[in-house]
Amino acid sequence: MNSRMTEQKIILVKRKTRLEELIVRYNTVQQARFFMERLGADFSDYVLEDENYRRAVATATSELSALGRVQIVEREHVPNFIFGEQDTVVVLGQDGLVANTLKYLTEQPLIGVNPDPMRWDGVLLPFTVSDLRWVVPDVFVHRRPIKEVTLAKAQLNDGQSLYAVNDLFIGRKTHVSARYELRLEGQVEQQSSSGIIVSTGLGATGWLKSVLAGAAGIVGSATRHPVSLTPDHLMTDAAFSQEGAVEGMGHDHRAAWSLPSLYFTVREPFPSRTTAAELVFGQVAVERPLRIASQMPENGVIFSDGVESDFLEFNAGIEATIGPAEKKGHLVV
Repeated sequence: MNSRMTEQKIILVKRKTRLEELIVRYNTVQQARFFMERLGADFSDYVLEDENYRRAVATATSELSALGRVQIVEREHVPNFIFGEQDTVVVLGQDGLVANTLKYLTEQPLIGVNPDPMRWDGVLLPFTVSDLRWVVPDVFVHRRPIKEVTLAKAQLNDGQSLYAVNDLFIGRKTHVSARYELRLEGQVEQQSSSGIIVSTGLGATGWLKSVLAGAAGIVGSATRHPVSLTPDHLMTDAAFSQEGAVEGMGHDHRAAWSLPSLYFTVREPFPSRTTAAELVFGQVAVERPLRIASQMPENGVIFSDGVESDFLEFNAGIEATIGPAEKKGHLVV
């Protein structure tokens, strides 16, 4: 007898635990334990994390099965999975799994669930497994607030494209010097650097924050005048000046998630007779895209959200146009 509340489809996205990944590498739990304990690691923590996550998956599956038709999708299958237009997507975190799922969705709402609140902080994980029984029905009838998220997009001149929720990296696989031509509006530069990072408003507290902190530290040490440089300096004023952008939210960093612009930074630019280092930071918008022409014979790549295995080749002859994507992410909050 079917006891489901509805026939709506729910996609539950999960990941392998660290213990499962160790078993893939060492074949058995016993061999994994031997290797980790020989190095002095606390293997019991891996076991505890695995037990808690498995329990969360089982509970989430049970709760969701009472609400609709559930399909479980492993993280590695997400890039090739075809999500239905009416699907509701539940991601059993961490934050990285939410980001790596969101970029493959179109209009589907995503519910980020923290499987182990005592272990993980999660900006993108506002719910626990026990919340699903009341959050999901609200999503079905459009009673939950949805936060739009601006995505970044790299469009190549060969027709390929890649989306990012947090950031794009453009450079070389080995992180050695990348050669390319960089164009922004009327500015054009030949550059050699460790690569380019393009960050969204949501990703500003990640890689971009790290780059800004490093730049501020260098300037402060060199000039002996402390410098503070954070994403808040770039985005807060813009976020709170947008009409309706933060209505009822106070000074919430989520206000920056929907800003219609991106920021790019060039890592370790090297000035020489043939390369410059003036165009190293700036804002990117739909009407002001960043254009990059690769001059690398091999190993040029573009990847997003830290997933190096899911990349576009970016070698000589390929040009990339970087800007805000035409689609938005939709996070349930």
